[in-house]
Amino acid sequence: MWLYKRFSNLLSRLIALNSIVILLVILIAGISVKDYACFLVNSEQVTGQDLVDTLNGFLWKVGIIVFIVVGMFHYFTVRKMMSPIRSLSAAAKSVKEGSVPTKIDIRTSGEMKELIENFNSMTETLYFVQEQREEMLRDIAHELRTPLTNINGYLEALENRVIEGDSELFGSLLEESQRITRIVELITELNSWNEGNFFSDKQFRPLMINELLTKVITTFQLKLEDTFTEIEIHVDRAGIQANQDGLKQAFTNILQNIIDYNTGKKLTVNGLIENETYTIVLTHTGQFIDPEKKDLIFERFYRMEQSRSAETGGAGLGLAITKSIIASHGGKVGINTDGNCHTFWIELPLHSKI
Repeated sequence: MWLYKRFSNLLSRLIALNSIVILLVILIAGISVKDYACFLVNSEQVTGQDLVDTLNGFLWKVGIIVFIVVGMFHYFTVRKMMSPIRSLSAAAKSVKEGSVPTKIDIRTSGEMKELIENFNSMTETLYFVQEQREEMLRDIAHELRTPLTNINGYLEALENRVIEGDSELFGSLLEESQRITRIVELITELNSWNEGNFFSDKQFRPLMINELLTKVITTFQLKLEDTFTEIEIHVDRAGIQANQDGLKQAFTNILQNIIDYNTGKKLTVNGLIENETYTIVLTHTGQFIDPEKKDLIFERFYRMEQSRSAETGGAGLGLAITKSIIASHGGKVGINTDGNCHTFWIELPLHSKI
């Protein structure tokens, strides 16, 4: 095992190959000269200066032949060893030109295998990011097209005196304008939380997570009572370092999502201290979610029902904002589901236990 690991990297294999080539040259040349010298002395009775001259000529011939044979062996062996590098070079050129290369087959080991695996992972990530970016641009265009079309249609009709302006019409135009503003504000809010790029007012301070969660649940009390016949809440007392407005927004987004797509009668909310983590678990029965696509609901603009309009289902940014907020706190958020029974969970690192 140690020997395999030792010679699994490219440098060690090249050193070993060169050593073998040198050894072969020495052995072939040495053995050939020895055997030929024995033949000349014993069978041909060649001695003295004639023997030296004959051996010199033979040595040159053997050296050239061995050089050609061993050189070809060395060339094809090194070429095979360098084949993954040529594949990597071609793939890197494709990335440079803006296209995503096909996955490189792994036919090597050691450091080269690790390099190819990392490169394949990188290209897969690039492809995923590119697909997400293109999908996000399509979604933004889709979300903005409808209100802009409505506004443009009304304004053209007003300009051409097809319709007369009144408070109802202007109210409709204002509603469409506010819808566009709301989408832009959601995108801005989402970007502000990504990768720790917070606005100056997003300060992190010690707070009681149980009190904040209870306060958010209280604001939803009427909606929750209209939606559920049975509500169980158990929240442990704990303190964390957090941005209060951010976490409040995250909890609000999840509760609103639960209410909008609930189909059951029972809601369970638990806040538990596990090791150095505060875990919040919200369980209910809701509309079907494919277990294999459950993580997609936290992506930008993703909606389980693609035909759903922005008026009934929002812009598809609420849970994406929640994910960014929780990540900025060093936590995690996700969902476990069997299709209909959904469990949202949030994990946040504890600042202190009180």
